Amino acid sequence: MSNRRAKVFMHGILAGKFVQDDTGYRFSYTVEYLNREGVEPISLTMPLQEAPYHSLTMFPFFDGLIPEGWLLDIAVKNWKLDPRDRMELLLLCCKDTIGAVSIEPETG
Repeated sequence: MSNRRAKVFMHGILAGKFVQDDTGYRFSYTVEYLNREGVEPISLTMPLQEAPYHSLTMFPFFDGLIPEGWLLDIAVKNWKLDPRDRMELLLLCCKDTIGAVSIEPETG
């Protein structure tokens, strides 16, 4: 599996990077975000810290950003996505979320 990377924004400010690779999933806050004044964690389950978070499965917080029900069905049908590929769904469907956090694919 190749690495898939995303930029994670909090209120439009780059907060961290989210990566899927052969070892699982990893999220880390950027140093710039941690050094800003008054910033919030992206989730209460992922408090601000310098050390990266690591998991063999997708973190529940990120999985919760993915649309469900009829909205997921539309995305899967229109973009011909695999509904079990949670990272692909996150990268393609979570640029404009309802909440404070948004996800963009990192290219290059």
